[in-house]
Amino acid sequence: MEHIYEYTWIIPFIPLPVPFLIGAGILFFPTATKKFRRMWAFSSILFLSIVMLFSMKLSIQQINNSFIYQYVGSWTINNNFSLEFGYLIDSLTSIMSMLITTVAIIVLIYSDSYMAHDQGYLRFFAYMSFFNISMLGLVTSSNLIQIYIFWELVGMCSYLLIGFWFTRPIAANACQKAFVTNRVGDFGLLLGILGLYWITGSFEFWDLFEIFNKLIQNNEVNLLFGILCTFLLFAGAVAKSAQFPLHVWLPDAMEGPTPISALIHAATMVAAGIFLVARLLPLFIVIPYIMNLIALIGIVTVLLGATLALAQKDIKRSLAYSTMSQLGYMMLALGMGSYRAALFHLITHAYSKALLFLGSGSVIHSMETLVGYSPDKSQNMFLMGGLKKHVPITKAAFLLGTLSLCGIPPFSCFWSKDEILNDSWVYSPIFGIIAWSTAGLTAFYMFRIYLLTFEGNLNVHFQNYSGKKSSSFYSISVWGKEGLKKINQHFHLLTLLKIHTNKDRYLSLNTDENFKKVPKSFMTINNNNFENQSTSLYPHESDNTMLFPLLVLILLTSFIGFIGIPFNHEGINLDILSKWLTTSINLLHPNSNHFFDWSEFFKNSTFSVSIAFFGIFTAYIFYKPFYSSFKNLDLMNSFDKRGSKRIFWDKMTNVIYDWSYNRGYIDTFYGTYLIRNIRGLAELVHFFDRRVIDGIPNGFGLISFFVGEGLKYIGGGRISSYLFFYVFYLLIFLLIYSIVF
Repeated sequence: MEHIYEYTWIIPFIPLPVPFLIGAGILFFPTATKKFRRMWAFSSILFLSIVMLFSMKLSIQQINNSFIYQYVGSWTINNNFSLEFGYLIDSLTSIMSMLITTVAIIVLIYSDSYMAHDQGYLRFFAYMSFFNISMLGLVTSSNLIQIYIFWELVGMCSYLLIGFWFTRPIAANACQKAFVTNRVGDFGLLLGILGLYWITGSFEFWDLFEIFNKLIQNNEVNLLFGILCTFLLFAGAVAKSAQFPLHVWLPDAMEGPTPISALIHAATMVAAGIFLVARLLPLFIVIPYIMNLIALIGIVTVLLGATLALAQKDIKRSLAYSTMSQLGYMMLALGMGSYRAALFHLITHAYSKALLFLGSGSVIHSMETLVGYSPDKSQNMFLMGGLKKHVPITKAAFLLGTLSLCGIPPFSCFWSKDEILNDSWVYSPIFGIIAWSTAGLTAFYMFRIYLLTFEGNLNVHFQNYSGKKSSSFYSISVWGKEGLKKINQHFHLLTLLKIHTNKDRYLSLNTDENFKKVPKSFMTINNNNFENQSTSLYPHESDNTMLFPLLVLILLTSFIGFIGIPFNHEGINLDILSKWLTTSINLLHPNSNHFFDWSEFFKNSTFSVSIAFFGIFTAYIFYKPFYSSFKNLDLMNSFDKRGSKRIFWDKMTNVIYDWSYNRGYIDTFYGTYLIRNIRGLAELVHFFDRRVIDGIPNGFGLISFFVGEGLKYIGGGRISSYLFFYVFYLLIFLLIYSIVF
């Protein structure tokens, strides 16, 4: 056995000094710590690189000779209760640790430039380092108690990072929404852990699997109670991985900085729910009801996420709903028992979606040249367009990520998603139809994002902020190299045109015909060409520190899918991923002898790729008029529902648009019925507690007070008066007694 397994306990602790030293430095040496702040970014990347080397070595060992290594030590012993802590190394741990470290290093390099001029630079890296520690601790945990501890630490880091810009009310509300929604699932997870301990008497994974499976097979445990406990465990994964109906927090989580969206809410933290279900799949697989429920939740999330992404304006929210849909594919695969396909898609999606989010961050960075630091404007796709001329590298990276997510070969997501689509058709024709249809929707909304953002001719968006004849524009971007920069502009001269719809939507114009409608004074400044004068106001490509991670992710997105391509040799199916997952697959399917059929694969992939191209073509048909011709803007208005004409869309299409734009009315339902009723119930309980529970003793206290006050004035200290009142009350009592009796 390799000695490296004996020292893998140190993996979660290697990056630990960074957040503690940053906190101590800010507390005791604030000036020096802030002056040399980039040193801490370098330290975070360095320590995480060491962890990546450990993870890489473990992964190679798992591929060459798959086995399970577990170390546990007693922490608390009391009579028959024993709580053990340790670490578990298997194929799932090695895959997740590789995924976490590689994506985190790439995102941290990107963040060094992206957050360079933010006052919370050090706080950002402290939070990110602590999040990576928590995720590494989560995936190496050997029992459910450790899982739950690190699960909560991951949730805490997510809360802090979503609300990173906490002075913005919308960010503060978003992190609270994420916290409360995840508490619902976490409470279910805790109850499920306690219930399983009640049944099995153990928190350790392998003991728990063995005991629980024997009890179920021998009918020695109440089946309904077993189903309830496993369902509660699954509830934790539903919340963390943004599955229906606890998905509502994920789109709002985009209020955090874009690197957070790339690392936490696209590649790693949201994958924690998938990891938990994969880890506990030997527990779930013996209860068909739970497996069917997992598959059902997965397919509903797949379709819901895709439909809600169709009409979003915010580029990051659109990608968030895309993430939700792809996580649904993974959950669907786990519910069908397709363990390999789920983890394969987890890997390919993580790198592709990280590329898309970091690409969107580069777009947002460039848009702030025009609109300043205003997320409502810099992330609005309807204020973008034509960026391919100004950010060509970002455009190429985003296009490759889009093609991958659409399932276009030979990019990575094609290999994993196609496997899930094929398995879904075998599992259930209805699930297969939904999964394949959603693949077309994915291609549609992803190319919608691409076309609205990058395509077109000249797209420069100037908005008349002041309404005065001259004004100054302050770029308060927290990213650009120049920091706070004042750019003098005359917006009344630079404003090209404002198209008013029902909600005053600003659109750019990109054809020569439209420029003829603009007065000549708009086109020249000091007798010089307008475009030459305003080049500083055009979007610009990000710096090399931000582009380098994009290039690395392009390589990963293009080639990581090849690890799952099967090769048949002498009747034996060989591929890197299957060898990597040998122990897990044998544990779940001991008698599995599945051989890959290339002819069947090409037949199915032809159909799936055709659906993807149909979605791309449909997006091109609907959105090309938006950026190519001013006369055809009514087509976009008809889709956007804010225009006065509807040319190609019937009432059903308007219903679909309203459903998507309003998030399926699910947030409205929660706010109107659940939150309002819960608040009403809380107010009723508060009233009962204050008026009844507290009112009874308070009432007796008031009665005692007034009686005492009255008696105080009666008693004067004279014995003759006391005797008089005594005789008086005695006569009254005798009189009443004689009358009654």
